[in-house]
Amino acid sequence: MILVTGATGHFGKSTIDFLLKKGISSTNIVALVRDEAKAGDLKAKGIIIITGDYHNYDSLTKAFQGIDKLLLVSSSDVVDRTGQHRNVVSAAKEAGVKHILYTSTERKNETASSPIHFVTGSHIETEDMIKASGIPYTIFRNNLYLDMVPIFFGQQVLEKGVFLPTGETRAAFATRDDMAEATANVLIGTGHENKEYAISNTENVSIPEIVRSLSEVVGEAISYVSPTPELFVETMLKAGVPEQFVGMFAGFSEAIRQGEFETFKTDLESLLGRKPVSAKEFLTGVYAAKK
Repeated sequence: MILVTGATGHFGKSTIDFLLKKGISSTNIVALVRDEAKAGDLKAKGIIIITGDYHNYDSLTKAFQGIDKLLLVSSSDVVDRTGQHRNVVSAAKEAGVKHILYTSTERKNETASSPIHFVTGSHIETEDMIKASGIPYTIFRNNLYLDMVPIFFGQQVLEKGVFLPTGETRAAFATRDDMAEATANVLIGTGHENKEYAISNTENVSIPEIVRSLSEVVGEAISYVSPTPELFVETMLKAGVPEQFVGMFAGFSEAIRQGEFETFKTDLESLLGRKPVSAKEFLTGVYAAKK
């Protein structure tokens, strides 16, 4: 029996869809959700729905009874992610879960000096507690989603261009669906216990290279400016962007600039059995209709 947490989110849903496509019966998949009302599409596919909350330990131990493989999709709660994950890992151990799989993040700098320590810190703590639990584990070091590029670029990218302080440094962006399919393959497969995988594209691209590809896709020149981090923050705040989002964009941009997401590992390609979707292919799918 496979349980997926965060099952109504993009990654959880995609992983479940791939499990179904690959022949896993819906009666062997459990979706852990906070709000059953949001799980109508999963229920329609025959998925077993169990309500539970990361803050409610008893709900987790109940949900995890009889579970062989538990996919912990990392919580989106940056403030208390570590506490929530601690409950999941402890409940999994108490319930006798046989294998826990965790969606972590790619990184190089594991110290507090990292520009994205507000994200990586809790991932590192979670990885440590999973390993300390004694439960066989698989950790996915997920790189940046290509799906986030349109969000970073903004809705008016074709008119206003791209304004991000990333410089020329490359990152191994990959699509969320490719990452989810690789995760599903591991859930279905064997021999993945106590392993860590770098879930990154085999292609590394910089933001200016992505902008050039976007220009080719839409058939017009898109401008790119890489400001200083200080000017970026000042400009975004003046434009009315909420401070928390400005901080997040600035942090990830600096992490890209420092090379945190550049890697040449081929785990994702190996787990997929094919080349991951490239940045150009992704951009074509998103922007070609906007020509």
